[in-house]
Amino acid sequence: MKMNNQMENAENSVLHTYNRFPVVFEHGEGCYLYDSEGKEYLDFAAGIAVNSLGYHYPGYDDALKTQIDKLMHISNLYYNEPIIEAGTKVVEKSRMSKVFFTNSGTEAIEGALKSAKKYAYKKAGHAGFEIIAMNHSFHGRSIGALSVTGTAHYREPFEPLMGGVKFAEFNDLDSVKALVNENTCAIITETVQGEGGIYPATKEFLEGLRALCDEKDIILIFDEIQCGMGRTGEYFAWQAYGVQPDIMTCAKALGCGVPVGAFVLNEKAAKASLEPGDHGTTYGGNPFVCAAVSKVFDIYEQDQIIDHVRELTPYLEEKLDAMVEKFDCVAARRGKGFMQGLVITGRPVGEVVKKALAEGLLVISAGKDVLRMVPPLVIEKEHVDKMAEILEKCLA
Repeated sequence: MKMNNQMENAENSVLHTYNRFPVVFEHGEGCYLYDSEGKEYLDFAAGIAVNSLGYHYPGYDDALKTQIDKLMHISNLYYNEPIIEAGTKVVEKSRMSKVFFTNSGTEAIEGALKSAKKYAYKKAGHAGFEIIAMNHSFHGRSIGALSVTGTAHYREPFEPLMGGVKFAEFNDLDSVKALVNENTCAIITETVQGEGGIYPATKEFLEGLRALCDEKDIILIFDEIQCGMGRTGEYFAWQAYGVQPDIMTCAKALGCGVPVGAFVLNEKAAKASLEPGDHGTTYGGNPFVCAAVSKVFDIYEQDQIIDHVRELTPYLEEKLDAMVEKFDCVAARRGKGFMQGLVITGRPVGEVVKKALAEGLLVISAGKDVLRMVPPLVIEKEHVDKMAEILEKCLA
């Protein structure tokens, strides 16, 4: 069946909540995807920062196939070996205390918000607490996650949302302090804003948030759903700043393709927040997804994936900076590690994305004017060179 016919069939049956690009992908290999008519595409989108090992990385598929033959699901009424292994590795690499596995990043945000609210409830003996989030943030599309997403057009069609949320300016500590009162139970921020335009936090901002939360006994939540799992050159982006949150959310590359997320708590938050009966999930943390999580951590360790990101980042940045110098329509580069953005001026960023797709390169947008690159963490110099060649052709 031709791709046009395949896409027509999809539109006849699948709810149109995405303006999908005109391509049907059939399979992947390494850092490349192939459509149903055989065309090759260099992938610098990685399923929106999910496929950090690319496609069919040695050992990953075998771990999932082995687990399928053993056990897929039993519910959280019972222990299973993969969740024990995965949980141990998440706690070890995050240097935190306890983890709760979810099905998605959005659900991880929901759990983090509930944990913060329960912490304040247990401390004060009553509800009615407030949360401070950041403008231009993105945390997900459920009602709770939307409530702390700092972009009005995402929220407005679904209001009224969860109450008690105030928005400060990212990287502006004074704007946060101005909103804090005796009812503030949590401050939530991305360590690197993704959808908002690839804005890394400053060290001073995160350190200031940590000091403020320590002083007021407020729960500090870092959203690492997109920037975590090695993308910025650390297992979690906050580790480069030396500022640990009370609760961290992660997902996307945590399982490299299977639907899994998590929220991770430090000892303080874990001891004095959620109790049996407060939170749950039918599928979260099942043997299949946790086998993937466990294998991902093994591969990262054995094949030194994070060291590779650190080593190749200067080369990637050099190539992107050259485009800033060469093209008037590229105003700036910003980002950390393999989470990079080019600010496009004078033309819609969507035009560049579509042109790149036609030329066999997958990139995506962020915010209104940023060309976002979140490739698999296993790219090599040859892939960076090919990306630059195609992108320069699109920008010329």
